[in-house]
Amino acid sequence: MVKAGRVRKRPIRSCVACGRSADKRDLVRVVREPGGGVAVDSTGKRSGRGAYLCASAACLAAALKSRRLERALSLAAPLPEAVVMHLQASIGSAPSAGGPQDA
Repeated sequence: MVKAGRVRKRPIRSCVACGRSADKRDLVRVVREPGGGVAVDSTGKRSGRGAYLCASAACLAAALKSRRLERALSLAAPLPEAVVMHLQASIGSAPSAGGPQDA
């Protein structure tokens, strides 16, 4: 039973590209699943190692250029092209969450 008026903590995560801390729900999660596959996790509940990214094109470009997503997910191979395209499509349609240009 939850008491009325009690405020729950909201999970905070950091963007792998710019380092900005934000609410987990405001960031895009990329997950390396236990089987080795990589996917964009829109629910935030998939099993596996996750990395978070601001919903801005600048952060996506920085993360891809410096291979920060691959390092955060402990991937030996480059990020699959299908995942990169899914990220570009989802971030391109999302409002900017204030990436490195706001820091």
